Amino acid sequence: MRRSLKSRAVSDSATTPGDAGARDGAAIPAPAIHLHPTAELAERVLLPGDPGRALALTQALLEHPLMFNHNRGLWGYTGIAQDGRALTIQATGMGGPSAAIVLSELIALGARRAIRVGTCGALAPSLALGTLVIAREAICADGTSRALGGGERVAADGALSEALARSDPGAAVGAVVSVDLFYKHEGAPRADEHASAGALAVEMEAAALFALGAAASVPVACVLAVSDTFDASGARTRIAPEQLHAAAERMGAVALAALA
Repeated sequence: MRRSLKSRAVSDSATTPGDAGARDGAAIPAPAIHLHPTAELAERVLLPGDPGRALALTQALLEHPLMFNHNRGLWGYTGIAQDGRALTIQATGMGGPSAAIVLSELIALGARRAIRVGTCGALAPSLALGTLVIAREAICADGTSRALGGGERVAADGALSEALARSDPGAAVGAVVSVDLFYKHEGAPRADEHASAGALAVEMEAAALFALGAAASVPVACVLAVSDTFDASGARTRIAPEQLHAAAERMGAVALAALA
């Protein structure tokens, strides 16, 4: 039988997903609309966009995982991470609107720290396929972060970003730009315009997640793997699947260390 959304959240110190209760005084709200939990929620969460990446990270990072959500194809899992503490890995889908829905419901259910683990297109020429990028801030070129009051730029949580940088000193660190369009369309800002504004890479969810986390006083950070590079004409080179899988595992390890 499906577990109620009023089930108690798992604390960071839990040894099994059902052992611990919610934070003192934390109220679990009425059932969420889009997430239908079938397992407990950990207070710390990884947020890949791709449901397949959520499964791959679960296989790499969690022991005894249980499916947390499968509604709307947004796969999520809770289990015990390699540091012995509970962790939820929940896919957000593509784009700021979907990511904002998922994080909003996770926060309402008891999530207290979150890290996006996604992919990006390189804008800085020095970034090669598979390179990790830690986003200290996002340029708000999307609608969702603007609707959430993000302004021109919105910062990631400073302490959590520093923890990511310590976990992987070789990662590139700086600004990214969050956009609504994956494919290039007439009239959309060109990549070189975003690069000239200081963006290392382009992606679709970080600004919305940062703005939502700031509004809810929940630390949110972001680590990305470069999945696409572009030549001078704008032609795209896509990462090979096996290289992307290896990069995802590195992101998961870096994010888990930052949440420890």
